[in-house]
Amino acid sequence: MALILGLESSCDETAAALVTSGRVVRAHKLAGQEAAHRPYGGVVPEIAARAHVEILIPLVEAALAEAGATLADVDAVAATAGPGLIGGVMVGLVTGKALAHAAGKPLIAVNHLEGHALSPRLADPELAFPYLLLLVSGGHCQLLFVEGVGQYRRLATTIDDAAGEAFDKTAKLLGLGFPGGPAVERAARDGDAMAVPLPRPLKGSAEPHFSFAGLKSAVARAAAAGQYRVEDIAASFQAAVVDCLIDRTRLAIDRAQGATALVVAGGVAANQAVRGALSGLAEAHGLRFVAPPLWLCTDNAAMIGWAGAERFAAGFSDPLDTVARPRWPLDPTAESVRGAGVKA
Repeated sequence: MALILGLESSCDETAAALVTSGRVVRAHKLAGQEAAHRPYGGVVPEIAARAHVEILIPLVEAALAEAGATLADVDAVAATAGPGLIGGVMVGLVTGKALAHAAGKPLIAVNHLEGHALSPRLADPELAFPYLLLLVSGGHCQLLFVEGVGQYRRLATTIDDAAGEAFDKTAKLLGLGFPGGPAVERAARDGDAMAVPLPRPLKGSAEPHFSFAGLKSAVARAAAAGQYRVEDIAASFQAAVVDCLIDRTRLAIDRAQGATALVVAGGVAANQAVRGALSGLAEAHGLRFVAPPLWLCTDNAAMIGWAGAERFAAGFSDPLDTVARPRWPLDPTAESVRGAGVKA
């Protein structure tokens, strides 16, 4: 049974984990940076990169100690190589290279999005390929047909902003604090989702993609108007996002013939309203619904270790001159879509 050391540093979470090919997370250490970024209302790349430098090696040492293992016991080192904030990605990848070289172990350069895409399989051994994946996070909003390890067909993407970014911006506009997604969800519990008229961009359109820029602008106008409760704006915004996600996913189900399940992953997958609506959609179409446990939704090293284990089992490894990538699409053959702000 292979033991993989996973490293994650693509945004503002620094993490190290030891994961086996038998789906056992032997150790997981994570350090957040919420206090450092809270005064700015969002992640400051330079601050994030410096924090990764300071804490990553101590986290690796703590993970090894918790697992009762040494670097010599590891079969491969898996590190996020992109996409993400390039400074943070470089810290994690260079650290992974150094550890792999020092121990004489293979390096596995993991696409952060593949970490999210495969994370449900870490928690659910019965989840088989192929499946339809809604990957929804702070930087990405995509629908992917997952056919196997390294085999992804993009069915839809965002033409401007991701849903998670819209949650973060809404939280900032409403003064709800950082991180934005959980803050908006908490406020929405005490709000009326019908109180504020907000648009559902592209809902009902034959175009398969997502768009949230217009919704963000509408939230800004509602907040500036001063006539709505913050909780009502939050609840109405969350309902609009859910409506858009369900409408676009319903369209993709018809294009994902042979899918064994409807799967959601990424930070926004932790939102209970999103999970509940997707579960109902899956049931209506006769599909299993699979979502990873909440701790696996946000950025973590266990998903990177697991993606490394899947790639290691498939015979993949990467040279030590592998470069960090700020953009790295899972489906490089996908056609480009309209919009200047298209996410990878």
